[in-house]
Amino acid sequence: MSESPDATRAPRRRFAWLRAASDRVPTKWFAGIATGAFLLATAAFGGLATAAPADLSTLDPGEPHVTDQRSLTVQRAVLIDALPEAGVSVEDGERVLALVVEVENGWDEPLSSTGPKGVAGSFRVAGVGAAEPAAARMDDTTSSPVLQPGVPAELVYAWAVDADAFADGQDVEVTLYDLSLYTGSFVTTGRWWDDPVADATVTVSVNDVGAGVDEDGGDGS
Repeated sequence: MSESPDATRAPRRRFAWLRAASDRVPTKWFAGIATGAFLLATAAFGGLATAAPADLSTLDPGEPHVTDQRSLTVQRAVLIDALPEAGVSVEDGERVLALVVEVENGWDEPLSSTGPKGVAGSFRVAGVGAAEPAAARMDDTTSSPVLQPGVPAELVYAWAVDADAFADGQDVEVTLYDLSLYTGSFVTTGRWWDDPVADATVTVSVNDVGAGVDEDGGDGS
C-alpha cells in the first residue's frame, strides 16, 4: 500500500517550518542570564565537569563554538506538536522541543551526531532533563547521521517534553562543552571523546510553530 502524497509531504512541511522559524527569531539576544538558573541547569546533569559562570564565554545564536572535536553553531529553538522525522515520539500531553544547529566535524575520523561521545555529548539544553536527544539531518531527514571530517551539516536535535514545559518566546540556555580525546591501550582500544567541561553558553528564544503544517496544507514558509 503506497503512501498518500500528503503523507510524504508532511516531513518536508515540518522541516520547512523549522527553517522558516529563523525569520521570526532575532539574531542577537541579551546575554544577562541569572547565575542561579545556570547552576540549576548544570546540576541536572550529574557527573559533568562544570566551571563557574564567570569562566564561560557567552555566544549569540549563529555564532560558532569551536573545539577540537567539532564546530557547533546554535541557530534556533522550535516548539512543535510532533517531529517523527527526527526520530522522536510523543505521548499524550507531550510536544517536541527542537534545536536547529550547524555542525562540522573537526576530527580526522567520522563522528556520531548522537550519544555522549558524539556531538550530542558536547551541549546541554536547560529544561529537557537527562534524556538524550534524537537527531536528524535537515536536508534529507537522515536519522542519527554520522558526520564526515570537514563536511558541514545542518541538524535538528529533538526531545519529547511536557506540553507546558516551554512556551513561545521563552528564553532557553544551551551550555556548550569541550571534550577531550582519549586513546585506548591494552584492555581498551580505539579513540573516543569524553570528560565534557563547560566552556560557553548561548541563549535562544523558543518559537512555537504549532503543528508545523498550515490547515490548508501549506508549510507556512
